[in-house]
Amino acid sequence: MKLGLEGKVAIVTGSGRGIGAEAARALAEEGARVVVTDIDPETTAATVNQLRGDGHEVIGVVADVTKADDVARLTEQAVSAFGTLHILVNNAGFPKDNYLTKMPEADWDLVTGVILKGAYLCSKAAVPHMMAQRWGRIINISSRAHMGNPGQSSYSAAKAGLVGFTKAISYEEGKFNITVNAIAPGFVETELMRSLPAYDQIKEKWLKATPLPRLGVPRDIADAVLFLASERAGFITGELLHVTGGRYSN
Repeated sequence: MKLGLEGKVAIVTGSGRGIGAEAARALAEEGARVVVTDIDPETTAATVNQLRGDGHEVIGVVADVTKADDVARLTEQAVSAFGTLHILVNNAGFPKDNYLTKMPEADWDLVTGVILKGAYLCSKAAVPHMMAQRWGRIINISSRAHMGNPGQSSYSAAKAGLVGFTKAISYEEGKFNITVNAIAPGFVETELMRSLPAYDQIKEKWLKATPLPRLGVPRDIADAVLFLASERAGFITGELLHVTGGRYSN
């Protein structure tokens, strides 16, 4: 199925590994030219090398999405390399779990900063290019945690804020033929998730609570990214797509 993504230019934040890396691969496989960006130079280079080795048109930019200068440089390098920008996937983010009374202020600031400020800065930098060509896609990676998880007040707040951000800017940018949507993954088996000390217990809990008899994998989320980036989703904006295997409650 042709999705109309050939030649499109996409930035995927936090794409050194996990969901971001798989989203970058999925877009590249559909013919998009992809900017892989992450704060980690090693994972950025590894993903770029893998995609280039498979014949895809990709560049890598190391950037901290919480810093306006880094984001400006990221956008400038994308446009310099590929001429414009069509698709932005705001994927960068991670949890630092703790109960509220034990959560350091620095951890709160870091989690909410990467997820929310990062999406704000990257979207603000990308939108003028999309406006100029009157076509764009912004896809924000939220989480099922937007409904609240114990021990994840910072992560849940940031991911819920991303949903509100999505809806607000969808109203602002619709007249420029820019769609803005969000995806809420459930439990996805990534390298980061498997490294958690309580991974086995979390996995067992999720399997018992999920209607579909398996956990998510990064490609499940990447396929949702492809759809929302495609011409086939051109009349969808301001929406939140849950990719959770059917699990919503705790």
